[in-house]
Parts: sequence; structure tokens; C-alpha cells
Amino acid sequence: MSLDPSLKTKGNLTGKRSVYTRAERVLQMLAEKKLDPKSDKATGLPKMRVRS
Repeated sequence: MSLDPSLKTKGNLTGKRSVYTRAERVLQMLAEKKLDPKSDKATGLPKMRVRS
């Protein structure tokens, strides 16, 4: 998958991401106990901002 041109910099480094990937969201929600794998649906997960 290619990188969006708006995230490229002069040094060819990537910019900071503003939201987690799906796998990162699941791990974060499990850690915060906001997701119960037995009762919650796998679709429709909320987007979570990356905290610096």
C-alpha cells in the first residue's frame, strides 16, 4: 500500500498518524475494558485517536 502524498516530508519520513489501525484499536479497547469479545460485535468499532 502506498503512502498518501500529504504525509510525505522532505526527508521522506512519514507523518504522525491520527488514529489507530484496527488491530491497535482492538488491543487498546481490550486494555481499557471497553470491548467484551464474547458479547460485542466485531464490526463498527469506534475510531480512537492516537494519544501522544
